[in-house]
Amino acid sequence: MAMNKGRKPALWRLGLLAGVSAAVLSPPTLAAEKAPAQDQIQEVIITAQKRAENVQDVPIAVSTFSAEALQGKGIDDVQRIGGLAPNVTLDAGSPFSGSTSVLSASIRGIGQDDFAFNLDPGVGVYVDGIYLARTVGANSDLMDVDHIEVLKGPQGTLFGRNTIGGAISIVTRQPAEDYHATASITGGSLNRIDVGASADIPLSDTLFSTITVSSKRRDGYQQVVPYPGAAGTVTDTAAFSRSGSGTSDTQGGQNSQTVRAKLFWKGPGRVTDTLVADYTQEDQSATPNSLLGTVTGGGLSALYNACVTLPVATLNAISGVAGNPNFTNLCTVPRAVVGTALTTGPRLTFGNQFLTGDIDKTYGNGLSFSRLQSYGVANTLDWELGEDLDLKSITAYRRLLWRTGMDADGSPLTIAELSFSMDQHQTSQEFQLTGKAFDGRLHFVNGLYFFNEGGNLHDYVTFDEGLLQLDGPNNLDTTSVAAYSHLNYQLTDRIGLTLGGRYTWEHKTFEGFQSDLNGLNYKISGCYPVSEACRAALGFPVAGQPLRYYPAGVNTKDFYIFTPRLGAEYHLTDDVMAYTSWSKGFKSGSWTTRLSNPLGTAPGFGPEKAETVELGVKSELLDRHLRLNVAGFHTDYTGIQLNFQEGVSPTLHNAGDAEIWGGEVEAQAVLGGGFTLDGTLGYLHARYTSVDPRVVGVTLDSRLPKTPDLKFSISPAYTADLANGASLRFTVDYTHTNPMYNDTANTALLERQSTNVVNASVTYTTADERWQATVGGSNITNDRYLTTGNENDAAGVIFGTYSPPAQWYATLKYKY
Repeated sequence: MAMNKGRKPALWRLGLLAGVSAAVLSPPTLAAEKAPAQDQIQEVIITAQKRAENVQDVPIAVSTFSAEALQGKGIDDVQRIGGLAPNVTLDAGSPFSGSTSVLSASIRGIGQDDFAFNLDPGVGVYVDGIYLARTVGANSDLMDVDHIEVLKGPQGTLFGRNTIGGAISIVTRQPAEDYHATASITGGSLNRIDVGASADIPLSDTLFSTITVSSKRRDGYQQVVPYPGAAGTVTDTAAFSRSGSGTSDTQGGQNSQTVRAKLFWKGPGRVTDTLVADYTQEDQSATPNSLLGTVTGGGLSALYNACVTLPVATLNAISGVAGNPNFTNLCTVPRAVVGTALTTGPRLTFGNQFLTGDIDKTYGNGLSFSRLQSYGVANTLDWELGEDLDLKSITAYRRLLWRTGMDADGSPLTIAELSFSMDQHQTSQEFQLTGKAFDGRLHFVNGLYFFNEGGNLHDYVTFDEGLLQLDGPNNLDTTSVAAYSHLNYQLTDRIGLTLGGRYTWEHKTFEGFQSDLNGLNYKISGCYPVSEACRAALGFPVAGQPLRYYPAGVNTKDFYIFTPRLGAEYHLTDDVMAYTSWSKGFKSGSWTTRLSNPLGTAPGFGPEKAETVELGVKSELLDRHLRLNVAGFHTDYTGIQLNFQEGVSPTLHNAGDAEIWGGEVEAQAVLGGGFTLDGTLGYLHARYTSVDPRVVGVTLDSRLPKTPDLKFSISPAYTADLANGASLRFTVDYTHTNPMYNDTANTALLERQSTNVVNASVTYTTADERWQATVGGSNITNDRYLTTGNENDAAGVIFGTYSPPAQWYATLKYKY
């Protein structure tokens, strides 16, 4: 395959960054007068290497967020932590998912911005060590969370498949051994009402439990308004296949409930067991959708406009349209749905008259719903075999049921109406053997992992009043088996080496059934009515199923993957560590499930890989008044899987290769007098080095989607101790992000402009810390930007979703 090659800059940038870091953080700068411990930066314990460690001793770039920090900043779902983590982009929703429960995650330029079952995420999300295989439902409620770890760069050795960009590990709180309860209520903009409660209930001297519940409700921020001068509804959406029914007067609302229960058992000897069950339901409107532009000079929209405006006699007289002698066959469905009596007027045709000029208003009154049920159970058995040896078993089962529908065309017509249903289940089993040897100099983690995922995704997509009616059930199944080992050996008290590797076998199966219920191919060709002779002539692959695009039979793919990791760390002092690492990540290939033309074989795409070199310094300076972590990295990113618009269908291809290099800085400072200051800085230089010439719309000058070159945040806070023993805490979070493209083709209308987002809060805590009241605001400067979008020229629409407006909230919390 011919490829267009670009040049790769040298690695001198990483060396320069490491040299500057080492010079800045060298021992002579550490001298400082001792300060009281309560005025110092607190230790953070994480489990990024499958054992509890101080984050400053882990040779991986990690951003951490404690429960207290999340609550104080009003962060209640995964997506919102993206603003405070360098080189991390997290969005709620993908181009046509219609659901905020979908998490589109990208770390250091690597991720996935689609929800389809056939696509794997590039950033793995884990809850208590359990992998969430789908991006649907991954933007989870952060209730009763202990802390969150965002690991950057390939994590293939310890976390496995589909962590090629990084991993997000959510760790929930363990049950306390004494009775403890909290309750909170939040009100705010858009009639927001959130209620949460959690209770730790000891059941015996050895059995402890926690039950946590959460409910969130909020109206949408985009109004559905009637089209001026039009009475009633032109389109009857029930005329077409869909995943469900439901419309809304507003879009972007929230209505979700979650419950989680934990049992923690202290068994005889050194055995403990944790059983967790959770359930989430969601029944809310679709994500807001704004019509950004229309394309009516060709494609289905031009055909639709002709169908509903030209008289029948004129349609009958038209010939030579792709060899079709009778044009009226094409127009039967749209004329019947819209109504032949309505032959004039702006509402029949589709075009720019449906641009409202207001991102918070739409004429799209079609489908608008997102309904999700997600539940699971997991059991973690931990057995200390000896002082330096521990065996852990993690068993889990999860199920996901999802229905969503959205009106993408921003009009009262059915020009682009999309709905989907997903039924997914997954089972996993992991064994971990961790311990120490050689007088504690060797720390090891050895593991075995089994994972199976199965289910189906059913697409229901109607274009241009039924000219094209895609109905696409798809069955998929994945089995993955892996063995891994991670070793960290201390050569001296100052020098350590890391060696790790994971070998994975992955087996995938797929069968696609996508069809066009209107038989557009037959009507355009003039081979109509549909017959077996026409089926064979037009290349439809399955006899007796003339509308089916996919060939019959189950398709299979197998992958054999080795993802190694090498590293070394050097402790310059007890408070300063420099490290370097080399690691590989892998995301397997699959098949394209979205077709709008018949094919003799199921179209597939290959795996993508990342190879990363990282240099970093972690330090606590000035007697633990300053924590400063710096990392630089270089990634060779090959076989990049990206969405491309082919006709009306967004399809996956391996776009080419890229080189990504950059750096990030995270700082926390205790300034004294109640003042603290956190800050982050991330820089990315991401460029294609080769492009598959068969992929239209991407060149070496294109930019990777969701990849800003600069992002930084500043978070000052001040705590005032009051005379009555209570306290007031003021926090501000400011995040600047440079422009980025939301799609592969770098569509101008979908570009996310430079953003400046400010959140702020004030929290009052009583002297006994039982009561806490917070008043805050999110996006208080009302900076609005596109979070996602899609250009579908063949259907005639360009649409996107804007971020929420400025909102206020007030929370009252009680602890017992």
